[in-house]
Amino acid sequence: MNKGLSVYLDGLRAFAAFVVLLSHFAYPRFSNGDYIWIRDYNLGSDAVMLFFVLSGFVIAFTADQKDRTAGSFLFNRLTRIYSVALPALVLTFAIDALGSHLYFKAYDGWWYASSAPVARFLAAATFTNELGFQHIRVGTNGPYWSLTYEVWYYALFAAVTFLQGARRWIVGALVALIAGPKILVLGVSWGAGVAAYHLSARVTAMSWERALALMWLPVAVYAACLLSGVPKMLLHWEYAVLGEDFVRRSLAFSDEFIWNGFIGLLFAGHILGAVRVMAERPMANARINTAVRWLAGGSFSLYIVHYPLLQFIGAALPGARTTPAGQLLVLLLVIAGCYAFAAVFERTLNRQRAWLVETARRLAILRPQAV
Repeated sequence: MNKGLSVYLDGLRAFAAFVVLLSHFAYPRFSNGDYIWIRDYNLGSDAVMLFFVLSGFVIAFTADQKDRTAGSFLFNRLTRIYSVALPALVLTFAIDALGSHLYFKAYDGWWYASSAPVARFLAAATFTNELGFQHIRVGTNGPYWSLTYEVWYYALFAAVTFLQGARRWIVGALVALIAGPKILVLGVSWGAGVAAYHLSARVTAMSWERALALMWLPVAVYAACLLSGVPKMLLHWEYAVLGEDFVRRSLAFSDEFIWNGFIGLLFAGHILGAVRVMAERPMANARINTAVRWLAGGSFSLYIVHYPLLQFIGAALPGARTTPAGQLLVLLLVIAGCYAFAAVFERTLNRQRAWLVETARRLAILRPQAV
């Protein structure tokens, strides 16, 4: 992967994280309904599909170029996920407990699931909170659902990629069966990212003009579909075929699976075009590259802890939602909190991995002595 493409993908990752943040900030209880159009167009959900495509592309790249064994792949995926997920869960339940005690009315709504906190924590920590047709909300941390989806895509990818013969299909089918249809139907977007990586070598021979068209035509199609109401049309078609109650309750965050799969293909096409375009004309400004890398380096944290922070800060500053200055203050405090979290957990991943490896090595040395 060339440097220009790497920086561009980082930029997309940071962009998607901020769109999700703004989509939640657009709720009237945080911004007085001033930005409700972001929710009307459901941009946050679409940004998650961009995350899925990016994840599929990058995971396919790492499995092909870096993590070429199952052990290496599993170690790097699990440490990447848990280094942020476990602290995020602890933070979520801690500030939810504090916030609901100090500002009960602000937490009295659908956005806060307070019952059986230990069971919710365990389900989230084991990524079983979205299996089958169940939906277990993790306190106020609504966005956590997509992390569970990601983990099961990793598991399915690992089975198909690293196992051989009949075991590949038996284990793959078992993983798919456990994950359930709700997770699988959004796998189209994640799989589109994997396919885009494997097709990327073919676009290198494409002319720069055609690659530019491939890069931006999907964006134009996406915008045209949004403005013409295609997502709502597809959702109502799902209601007619599957039943509105089933789509809304059983599919939960997978309710727009047709639209989500379609835009996943569009985003994959955009990235394919970027492979060729960025190879010839990368982002050349070193300061911009550094800024993009820094923002992307905390985007996982921004995505996974912004909602509980937003709920707590919004509850602590209820009058802030009524003025632009107050709204900006809340946003900046949330972003600062997310990137402070990233500095402690996400950006220290390499040190955490080194500590785990060294600890495992020492235990291996001590084990014969203990026997």
